[in-house]
Amino acid sequence: MSRRKGRSPSQRQLRVGEELRHVLADILARGELRDPALKDLPITVSEVRPSPDMRHATAFVMPLGGGNDAAAVVAALNRAAPYLSRELGRRITMKYTPTLHFSLDVVFDEAQRIDSLLRQPGVARDLKGHRSEDGT
Repeated sequence: MSRRKGRSPSQRQLRVGEELRHVLADILARGELRDPALKDLPITVSEVRPSPDMRHATAFVMPLGGGNDAAAVVAALNRAAPYLSRELGRRITMKYTPTLHFSLDVVFDEAQRIDSLLRQPGVARDLKGHRSEDGT
């Protein structure tokens, strides 16, 4: 059996990841966790990536509104991962319930950084000059 390292996820992984994301978002939105670091804190689950064997899944999360407490939120979610895995097992039908791992989603920060770079006057000027040379 071939390994899928460096390849895009399979359709099954994408489908399962989306289902896991919906269920996790529902659990977190209901405030079912007792950890004080997560109390009344809205958390966005932007993506869930299951491993090819579906035994592990990494959930990319971000506290709504960002903030400096993001690392504490990820640590609290990793502490709550066994409970969340059990809840997933109750709500979805899979041969194995994946072991959850949580990671901070940095895509939004990276997109904001690139946007701010593109808005700098020197970069905007260079882009404008480049477009006119192409005729677009």
